[in-house]
Amino acid sequence: MSTATTTRRVGGRSELGLAALLGAVGAAVLLDAVGLHAPYSQSDPVGPKVMPYVVAALLFACAVGLAIDVLRGGRGEAEGGEDVDLSHPTDWRTVVPLVAVFAANIVLVDTLGWVISGALLFFGSVVALGSRHYVRDALISLALALASFYGFYLGLGVYLPAGILEGVL
Repeated sequence: MSTATTTRRVGGRSELGLAALLGAVGAAVLLDAVGLHAPYSQSDPVGPKVMPYVVAALLFACAVGLAIDVLRGGRGEAEGGEDVDLSHPTDWRTVVPLVAVFAANIVLVDTLGWVISGALLFFGSVVALGSRHYVRDALISLALALASFYGFYLGLGVYLPAGILEGVL
């Protein structure tokens, strides 16, 4: 058996694995939708159960479509890396601080609140990505955190944790 044939079979199997994963996620969504109990409402005859069924059906359709395409010989195109030079290794000096900032946000969001932890998240992200305009970045980070806090609160009715600024915000 030649190397090209082996490579084609392995590639096909991996894409069938993705189709199986899509099917499994669709099954999980469908199972969760079946267990959803919502009272009937005169003002909303469709109810909240419709959307999970639609999502599950679309996931199953994608899984079946991908499996049929792979079995017919279709293969996904390898990533060309638009503006990325794929020959360079991972820049760990950027990745590690970004992961640290996200982890710190997860740990601090309940105690400090979204505005402070979000501002630290935004500021730490831009610094990790290479910006050196600290004052401007801090002000923009604070503005983004406040805007997202009030956007969720006033626009969507979602209450993000206020933390130590509980009585101020």
